[in-house]
Amino acid sequence: MSRQPSDSGDTLVRVGGVVFALGALATLVTFVPYAFDLARFPATAYWLSMLMPAGLLVSLLGLLAGARAQSRRRRAAREAASAAG
Repeated sequence: MSRQPSDSGDTLVRVGGVVFALGALATLVTFVPYAFDLARFPATAYWLSMLMPAGLLVSLLGLLAGARAQSRRRRAAREAASAAG
């Protein structure tokens, strides 16, 4: 099984996943005071919840970058095969 080299698209998807997970955790934590009728968290906690859509955006950009890189590799292989044959 051949392993393709890891490109920046794969890295962006991984980083986006981590950022998304942190944002999801922050979102869950900010809902705890509402569920148990506690004092609200400071505004910073709510801003950390914005990491979830930011992580999704980074992952989607990574998927797009990976697809473009794969398309370039496939096109280069096709051109090399047509030049050799």
